[in-house]
Amino acid sequence: MVTGLTRRRLLCVTLAGLPLLRVRASAAGTLQVTDMLQRTVTLKRMPERIVLLDARDAISMALLDPRSMQRVAGWAAPETLDSDALLAALKAKAGRDIPVVGGLTPGSISAEAIIALKPDVVVTTRNTEGANGELSAQLGGFGIPVLFSDSASSDSGRSAADDLPALMRMWGRLLDQDARAEDFLAFTRDRFAAVAACVGTAPTRKVYLEVQSTYDDCCWAAGRQVWGELLTRAGGRVLDAATAPWFQKLHVEQLIAEQPDLYIASGGAFARGTRPPIAPGLSIREAQAGLQALAARPGMDLVAAVKARRVSGIWTGLVVIRPLNILFVERVARWLHPDACRAIDPEATLRELNARFLSIPLEMPLWASLDGTTP
Repeated sequence: MVTGLTRRRLLCVTLAGLPLLRVRASAAGTLQVTDMLQRTVTLKRMPERIVLLDARDAISMALLDPRSMQRVAGWAAPETLDSDALLAALKAKAGRDIPVVGGLTPGSISAEAIIALKPDVVVTTRNTEGANGELSAQLGGFGIPVLFSDSASSDSGRSAADDLPALMRMWGRLLDQDARAEDFLAFTRDRFAAVAACVGTAPTRKVYLEVQSTYDDCCWAAGRQVWGELLTRAGGRVLDAATAPWFQKLHVEQLIAEQPDLYIASGGAFARGTRPPIAPGLSIREAQAGLQALAARPGMDLVAAVKARRVSGIWTGLVVIRPLNILFVERVARWLHPDACRAIDPEATLRELNARFLSIPLEMPLWASLDGTTP
């Protein structure tokens, strides 16, 4: 059983893992990389052995290079992928079991295990690094370059929309796939523009977007940044009382007072006995049963959206894995504005994403609705 504290710890780590990096090539066959912390790091060569301290970075790699998993020498916290099917597919693509060098917290990361893998580069996050930078210093002492793949928009002054181009160009350079990275960015840019056009004249609709949906607790509402920014791009807005940047605990009475137009829950494969099982490869019927359990929590019957069965859910990966954000934005835009955005087709976008880019295709369900429809 996963406690509420553990689930909230997972959420904090999940939200911390949002990327932004800038990369440029240097002379003499080396690569100079300037990460979000403004550290310029020189790599001696194109990396063939990469250790990921956020396993979700494997998805960015898989979008650009079919053999990318063969370059992953090790990773940390693979459970943050929140999908058993996706995790199995990544391991199968690697053709071996990938060594795990740690978990969700800085103290769980083993520098000794990383060093033993002889990586060309370690891609870390501020969460796994810890407060005083001990890990980077220790690895640097062994000549192992370290890059940071995350940036909190609240610290940088940049919006979440700025993260994707920098992230994909970084991986494009590191994997020698610059042109493919630009193709992917053009693919998503066109689709974001189409959503912006269809929601541009539509009235903004209020949404209770729940970042931690569990059967025994309510109500962890999305804040203004990251989840909230993506919701805005889809023609929605967070609850008036959700003023925190990341997420905020509210009482169910606040939902009753604000009466949002739609309730969107979050789910995944991790701790699936305590939250909706919405993740690649799982059963859509189980997902809908999970949404029903959330709707049955005390007080939810007084929320008009719940009473009218305007309850939907998404796999967490659509928010926390930056290149997949377009699927979240398209799906939510269709839920909120089915008439204005009737030309938006998130399932078609998923099919094209799988066919053109992802070497590990994503399976449905990535979303579900309580009434069984996906307009």
